Amino acid sequence: MNSIIVRPSIFRIFSQIRYMSQLGDLGSGAGKGGGGGGSIREAGGAFGKQEAAREEEYFYKKQREQLEKLKADLTEEISFHEEQIKRHQDAISRHKKRVTDIEKK
Repeated sequence: MNSIIVRPSIFRIFSQIRYMSQLGDLGSGAGKGGGGGGSIREAGGAFGKQEAAREEEYFYKKQREQLEKLKADLTEEISFHEEQIKRHQDAISRHKKRVTDIEKK
């Protein structure tokens, strides 16, 4: 299994950086949400707020996808380790049986 394990704390760091970089209301015009962001965002008003909402929704969905993938990877890893435990327990049982067979001789 060659999967990269990403700790959930990394996702929190990215979220915190994203939220800390926002000053003022999102979509309220240039310079108030951490800089420009296109002509619609710079103009502010309803369109700027709508665009900001879409952007927030995009990042929310992206984070949910990352968390779901992380959960699936961890579930797969758990299954792998449980199978390994079963194999080791079977091997222990076989070795114990061999020891008792040797002691009987």
